[in-house]
Amino acid sequence: MHRLVWIFDLDNTLHNASPHVFPHLNRSMTQYLREHLHLDEAGADHLRNEYWLKYGATLQGLMRHHGTDPDHFLWHTHQFPSLSAMVLREQGLRSALSRLPGCKMVYSNAPAFYARAVLGLLGIEDLFETVFTIEGAAYRPKPDAAGYYRLLKTARLNPRRCIMVEDSLPNLKTAKRLGMRTVLVSPTAKRVAGVDVSVRSVRELPRVLRRLA
Repeated sequence: MHRLVWIFDLDNTLHNASPHVFPHLNRSMTQYLREHLHLDEAGADHLRNEYWLKYGATLQGLMRHHGTDPDHFLWHTHQFPSLSAMVLREQGLRSALSRLPGCKMVYSNAPAFYARAVLGLLGIEDLFETVFTIEGAAYRPKPDAAGYYRLLKTARLNPRRCIMVEDSLPNLKTAKRLGMRTVLVSPTAKRVAGVDVSVRSVRELPRVLRRLA
């Protein structure tokens, strides 16, 4: 058990980003496309969604088709003046994470400065040995397997000793193909083909530990 490696997504896994963070982020990305691609709001919003659906992240489409500087995009779209009020903290999260054997990592499509800010606000940053973000993945967002391979190589991980915890089913499918065990975090916690365990909250992980081990 001490050899387990827990790989956690950040947004909508370790905290609920849907009410405040994601709407703000979507508006920021739309505004970025308006300003830098000279689109009206409807056109920018459509293109943002199109690239997100096709590539897993708007940034990937912008880099491929428009030569966008990824760091410039990430910096300007991840500015949250009231981030501390937008991050929803789940009581008991730190306790649940502390009870999981093995080492813990974060793997997020977000930039490092944002990921570390959120983990700090949640009061759990010290629990993670590694925070692996879109920069480390060479801007190849999940579910692109290229980012997973970079994580495995960088951290020298055996995928068969890894458990990936995510709210995104496509991201978990890639992890499963690489040999990882998978946990889907979903409000419904329904059984899903190709997913080892489904939970409503990360706080439930200690309870389902035997099923994963």
